Amino acid sequence: MESPKTMVVSSFKMSLLARTKVPAALAACCAMTLSACVSPVAGPSGVYAKPMGDAPVTANPTPYSAALVCMSEYAREHHLNSPRIAVGRISDYTGKEEADGSGRKLTQGASLMAISALAKSGANLVERYDTSVSELELKYANNKLISDGTSKGPDTPSDYRKIVAGQVPGSDFYLVGGITELNFNIRSSGIDAAAGSSAINNVSGEAAGQIYVMNVGLDLRLVDTRTLQVADVISYQKQIVARQVGVGLFSFFHGNVYSISAGEGGQEPLQLGVRAVIERAVLEMMANLYGAPGPEVCLQDGDPLGGRTTGVTGGYTPAYNNLDKNNAQTREDPARWNVADDPNASSVERSRY
Repeated sequence: MESPKTMVVSSFKMSLLARTKVPAALAACCAMTLSACVSPVAGPSGVYAKPMGDAPVTANPTPYSAALVCMSEYAREHHLNSPRIAVGRISDYTGKEEADGSGRKLTQGASLMAISALAKSGANLVERYDTSVSELELKYANNKLISDGTSKGPDTPSDYRKIVAGQVPGSDFYLVGGITELNFNIRSSGIDAAAGSSAINNVSGEAAGQIYVMNVGLDLRLVDTRTLQVADVISYQKQIVARQVGVGLFSFFHGNVYSISAGEGGQEPLQLGVRAVIERAVLEMMANLYGAPGPEVCLQDGDPLGGRTTGVTGGYTPAYNNLDKNNAQTREDPARWNVADDPNASSVERSRY
């Protein structure tokens, strides 16, 4: 006959198993679900798992992108030529790094953002930021190693590329500067409240919310390339906001503990904030170079010249006369070239994926 101690232990084990049936079932269900998504054996497509997400590629505008495009339209409508502009180093001078040493807190591509902003405004850009390929090809051309014609083989001489004096257009202005401020927690506020009853079976609840504000600052200057005279200086800052809210419930019921919580939070993209500050600065500089009287020049509706080559995605020089089918507006369409969403994609194209 079992001793009372053995009976108590057995009863406790049975109670524990009964209480763990649901979590165990949930764990088994989760394991089966995960095994259906990930496999140690590659499938017919040659991958172990299909990446999640199917969001299309979209434009990355700021509140000032449309005004930059408008500035380019204003210049074309009034036959205003942009001076040749180069972009130099626009570095991060804040010195702020991630606590885990994974990198800088701010983007290191501010110069690239400025190039995109100038392209949206219709500026005449010349490359000075990365000339490594041009310098290498110039070296090869100087040694008569590069030909622009069809190669006749390694042992057959071909017409080599000629180096012509003055073939590279110079810049009239260049844009330089840096990100100079990153201030955390300029101001924050929050609330945290909890309520409940002292009775065992009653429900207790908690709610909390916080708001944080930070900012990023930028200093840019436009310099005359020939004289090194500083023609324009702009200093701007933009505030970034973040918020977090959450609620929770806690209760004892039939000897079991139940705790449910939910929350939501978000932060305005910090790097997009840097892009917005750069675009605002470029907008003011280009308005000065074009002689635009003010924002009122952008109040007209539509594009008076039809298909345009500048948009919120940037700008380009058309290689063919096909602006009716390929222009800035079509580049902004998130469904374009996407076989999953483009209604013009053929069924053959769809079947490939």
